[in-house]
Amino acid sequence: MEVDRYLLRIGFTGPSDVPSLELLRSVHRCHLLSVPFEDLTVHSGGRVQLDLPILYDKIVKQRRGGFCFENNSLFYWLLSQLGFQVTVLAGQVKNSITGRYGPPFDHLILMVTLEGKRWLCDVGFGVPGFSVPLSIETCGPQEQGHRVYRLRRDRETLFLEWQEEENRGEHGDWSEIYKFTLQSRLLGDFTEMCLYHQSSPSSIFFCKSLCTVLKPEGRVTYIGCRLKISRFPSEATGGVMETTTRELEDEEIPTVLEEHFGIVLPSPLIPKDDTITPPPVMY
Repeated sequence: MEVDRYLLRIGFTGPSDVPSLELLRSVHRCHLLSVPFEDLTVHSGGRVQLDLPILYDKIVKQRRGGFCFENNSLFYWLLSQLGFQVTVLAGQVKNSITGRYGPPFDHLILMVTLEGKRWLCDVGFGVPGFSVPLSIETCGPQEQGHRVYRLRRDRETLFLEWQEEENRGEHGDWSEIYKFTLQSRLLGDFTEMCLYHQSSPSSIFFCKSLCTVLKPEGRVTYIGCRLKISRFPSEATGGVMETTTRELEDEEIPTVLEEHFGIVLPSPLIPKDDTITPPPVMY
């Protein structure tokens, strides 16, 4: 496991010898622009394993991606090697389809403490994810491009919220993405939920084959037998979100994965886009 090779994988070429907020922001964004958020192992006859050398081989050497337990676990290793003080945290994602939160340890996220200030890091999330770390020191709005996020606190629980693809100011309509606490966790604490997400009809990763990656001007997303390409609001789009969707034949999917995500699977993919069953327990 080599730090330099990891940095090369994510396209980071700047100085990395001194931990700084600039370095943290750069490697966070580079990671999201290079390493897809995907669950294709689950749908191509494999089994996700969380041993760091296995994750390094998959993400760095095979140039694959992974879901939160994979991407954020390996990112934890990278940040630690770069000299950052990193804490593993556990979150629960609010499913946009069922409207319910997942079980405890549903999501693995990271907190970096730098010069006395705490930053939320997450390179293992899909479309609603933030591109650079968010400050945990404030509950106010934090703008990132055309989007805005905030961390709302309710006693010991923090709620990550956004206004989707708009920014209507502090008093706009906020939607919850996930909730978490600042209690320190171990990577091994997520093993059971990693198995859950590969086998439960209440998990999006079991129900849908998906792959998505951030682009400088938008995002590319594959789900089931569809490819969606989104362009963020800009002068070129007339200030509006621009999205095109294409239906795919099964035989097209391997080419789409290679061309748009740089992924070549070792085994055939079985496309899947099933309905998610709401979890029987309200969390």
